[in-house]
Amino acid sequence: MSNAFQFQEWITTHSERTESALDRLLDSTQTTPHRLHEAMRYAAQGGGKRIRPLLVFAAGQLGDHGNAEIVALDAAAVAIECIHAYSLVHDDLPCMDDDDLRRGRPTVHKAFDEATALLVGDALQTRAFEILANANCDPQVRLKMISALAAASGSRGMAGGQAIDLESVGKKLDLPGLQQMHAMKTGALLSCAVELGGIAAQLNPAQMAHLETYSKALGLAFQIVDDVLDATADSQTLGKTAGKDAAANKPTYVTLMGLDYAQKQAKELQETAIASLNSFGVSAQALKDLALLVVNRGK
Repeated sequence: MSNAFQFQEWITTHSERTESALDRLLDSTQTTPHRLHEAMRYAAQGGGKRIRPLLVFAAGQLGDHGNAEIVALDAAAVAIECIHAYSLVHDDLPCMDDDDLRRGRPTVHKAFDEATALLVGDALQTRAFEILANANCDPQVRLKMISALAAASGSRGMAGGQAIDLESVGKKLDLPGLQQMHAMKTGALLSCAVELGGIAAQLNPAQMAHLETYSKALGLAFQIVDDVLDATADSQTLGKTAGKDAAANKPTYVTLMGLDYAQKQAKELQETAIASLNSFGVSAQALKDLALLVVNRGK
């Protein structure tokens, strides 16, 4: 790690920036209907590592840091966190993974009710695109961000990966099938976070290609580490129910390939991600350190 770059200070600053932007861009609990907006804030502001907004900001640092870029980055960070929060709310519903705990608190359908949780997900999803559409930045940047987030969230991205996940319960996926599922379910949104930062920074195609290599490796590493933690950590550490994938007979890297293979693969993907950023020099240090953070979670 570069001595000139203080990663923990960067994390603190940009986590606070994320929380401030979320508070500013989400409707207040005084907005009608009050209970729905209270539940939306409960879902979106209920803690979490904020990895996706941090990736947006880290990729955005590769640009020129103009005022319009700052506006675009704030909008992108909040939008992708809204999509992520909506996905968690729906993922926890009884018709999906049926979980009672998320980020160390009762899930939205437990804290409120199932119908409200369904509407929270719907409303957070649409709010994400409203935030991007209203961002005071270059119209082409806005359009590219909206297109990228829509593609990553839909049937060929996160929602499609969730569908494959549900269809795979009790079945044995091979390694390519497992990789495809995770590239869509988890990787698509993580990759999109990096892409949104690059779009806001108006990077050139060659630079965006390097970011794509980074984000695809990071997205897969993230899910592998999730599988490892689900098998090895407790619920208090995770902030959600531990061992749930195994109990539900879901295919994971650990159940398919074993714990040692999964840990080794995550480390190799981390190295691929970091190496892909060499052409950016010191401006990519935050992205490199985030790759280390993702793979070293729980250690």
